[in-house]
Order: sequence, then C-alpha cells, then structure tokens
Amino acid sequence: MACKTQITTIFFSIKFHLFLLSIINSASSHQILNTESTSNRTTTEDCNNRWIYIRNLPSRFNLDLLTNCSEYPLFDDFCPYLANHGLGQKTHAKSRSWYRTDPLLLELVFHRRILEYPCLTDDPNVANAIFLPYYAAIDSLRYLYGPDVNSSFQHGMELFDFLQSDEPGIWKRHMGHDHFLVMARPAWDFSQPLNNDPPIWGTSFLELPEFYNVTALVPEGRAWPWQEHSVPYPTSFHPQNLAFFEAWIQRVKRSKRTTLMLFAGGGGIGATPNIRRSIRNECENSSINNNSSRFNVLENNVMYSKICDIVDCSNGICEHDPIRYMKPMLQSTFCLQPPGDTPTRRSTFDAILAGCIPVFFEELSAKMQYVWHLPEEKYAEFSVFIPKEEVVFKGLRILDVLMGIPRSEVRRMRESVQDLIPRVMYRRHGSSLGLRTKKDAFDIAIDGTLQRMRERLANILAR
Repeated sequence: MACKTQITTIFFSIKFHLFLLSIINSASSHQILNTESTSNRTTTEDCNNRWIYIRNLPSRFNLDLLTNCSEYPLFDDFCPYLANHGLGQKTHAKSRSWYRTDPLLLELVFHRRILEYPCLTDDPNVANAIFLPYYAAIDSLRYLYGPDVNSSFQHGMELFDFLQSDEPGIWKRHMGHDHFLVMARPAWDFSQPLNNDPPIWGTSFLELPEFYNVTALVPEGRAWPWQEHSVPYPTSFHPQNLAFFEAWIQRVKRSKRTTLMLFAGGGGIGATPNIRRSIRNECENSSINNNSSRFNVLENNVMYSKICDIVDCSNGICEHDPIRYMKPMLQSTFCLQPPGDTPTRRSTFDAILAGCIPVFFEELSAKMQYVWHLPEEKYAEFSVFIPKEEVVFKGLRILDVLMGIPRSEVRRMRESVQDLIPRVMYRRHGSSLGLRTKKDAFDIAIDGTLQRMRERLANILAR
C-alpha cells in the first residue's frame, strides 16, 4: 500500500512538472500572455516604466525542485498542494473559489501569475525590472531539512554563478538593483550570518553580498529590512471572475456577527507568560453574564451569543482546511492576531477576507510589514492595536478595550476592512477581465516593486 502511494505521488509530481514545464517553455520568449494576447486594450504607452523581463533560468532553479515535494521527512509533503499551479486542490468538488493553498507555494503562484502580466518584454535592455523565477524557499528545504544542512551558507551561490555566466550583461547593467524574486518563507529563514560555525537555523541567502541589491518579496520581513519587502501570505480564496468575487463580498456584508472576538490558532498552553496564553485564559474565563447589561450589546440587530471563541489550530490542522476557521471568522467582529514563533500570521489576511477586524499586539505583525497592501497611515481605520506587554504583564483585558469601542466606529472599521479584501487576495490565474480591473495582492506587489526600483536607480544616478 505504501509503495502504491509513493508511486502515485511520483507520477503526480512528474505529470504536474511536465504540464507546467510546457506552459513555462511556451513562454521562453517571455511572451506567453504578452500585451497583445492578454488584453488588446494594453498599449505601449500603458507600459511605460512598467516593462518586466523574465530571466530564463534552467529548470533546476524552479520546476525540477517540485519533483522533490515528498523528500523531506521532517517537513510536510507538499505534493498534494501543487495542483492548480500552486493554489492546491479545491476544498470540495463544487468549490468555485476556495483551495487548499500552502503558503510555501507562493513562488509558484507568483510565477504563474507573472506570465499573464500585460507588460512583459523579451528585451532585457528596455525592461524596468528583471524577474528571477527561482523557487528560493523550496530550494532552501535541502538546507533546512535535507542533506545540505551544513552548507546553508551556499544557498543562492549556484544562482549567482549562473547569472554571471549566462548573458552577464543583464545583471551588470544595474548590478542587480533591477532584479527581484519571491521567497515564500520569512526573511529570518534566509538570514543566518555567514560566519556561524557550526550553522544554526536558516540559510544565508540574504546575507550574501552578491544579493544585497536584489529585491526579495517575502511574507515576513525583518525589523531592519534592506533587500526584502513584505507581501501578503496567500489565503485559500482565489476567485476567477467578478461574479464569484462579488458573491463573497455580499456574504461578508450579510454575515451576522454573533461573537465579539475570536482567536484561531495554537499555542498558549504552557506555563510561560505570553500573549497567546493570556488570550486563552481570558477567553476561557469569559462568559456572558445575563445580569450585566454590559454584555447586552447589539451588533446589526444581533445579540452577541459569545464574548470570545477559540478555533484550535494546533499542530497545523487548519493550514489547508479553511472551512475550520472561515465560518467562525465570518461570525466574529474582532479577530485576535497575536505573534507566534514570528510576528506575522497568515490568519491576518484570512480575517480581512472574512470582514473580521484584526487586533494586533505587535507593530511588527503588520504595520511595519505590509505598507504596500495595508497603508500604514490607515491602520486605525481598519484595526485595533493593544500592546502585548499591557495584556501579559499589566493585566489589561482585551475584552474591556474592544467593548469600549463605539458601535458606530466598529461599523466604520468593518467597512474599511471590506475595502481591503481585493488588496490581500491572490486571484486565480486566467481570471476574467472584469476581475482584473480590481488590483489584487500580486498587482500591488508588482507596482510597489517597480516603484522601489525606480527610486533606487534614481538615487544611484544622483550620486
């Protein structure tokens, strides 16, 4: 039985690899869905300062890596999530927009989407940006969990050697300042100092001087970012047309918010004081006191039936199963976003999709991260910030803060959250022209990257 499963997995991986390879190879001129074929409305004038050249990398830097999807016993088998060009399998047979998406495959999702970008060029000399379709996070698995764990300082050097030997003029034109790639793990995982001996966790890709000038799009940046810029984690919602998108928006607006606050996640069960433990304790100790009018609060003419709800996502059981947490989020007014092993959470974007107002406890969880997608100056309009130290060490109750927000302000905040939904979703590849009129997370990331490069190159020329 195990042998049969292994053979099936290998067959699936090879079949998928060949299918995707045929798509990528048909775009070897970088024009699979160029200006003319993607939209006849796109003109050369529309593409001024927006041209992107996709670097033609050998398949060992991207597609070949997918065939190793089950080779790391200490890491999850991600073979099942390669379907639909990295979106994963649909959550159920009749699903139209929901998939079991693995965040690690953001590199594959981005690669597929950029093939539809309307301003691709096959001339690197006129390009405003050079995209490197290198699956850095997937390649890092062999350093993090595989046989090359003691060689983690070499991560990326093979790519750099290729860029120097194959058409080196493309790199040398701006010494990498116009190059960008996607790295689907937190930047911390690529920030091991080069002089660590023996190596500790992570690779040293972002510490290599060779890549200091390259822009890396990551789901979480460091507190002192230089190369990287944060983009949203991929959620499980990937609509393919405007009708499906609008149907979801209407469902979000109609949802009855019968729970005041929700925490979907794990942790917080140990004895060490931390924000997750404080949240669990407060939720477990909270109950509606029918004799106290303070809890008799109406929200859209619906009485809160729960003050706090917990969706236990311990051991990763929610990661590929959005059904577990999306319905509770739709029923909640506030979604708590405490930091875990790292400051950011995919749950932040799940909550926004559900129209649930995010509550942050660290500024590094979002405000200092996603400035392209979640404008820093507007955080007070769509989120609540409660310093974790106030909760953990000074006894501040989250419930008291949230109950103190006027109902009218809560309604305005929820409307602001709903306005953010298109900005944090990654629509499905091949989506309708109508849906493409709404800029999604990919579009905003591309716009931000191009702007970042223009500013950098202008600064260099001004020296």
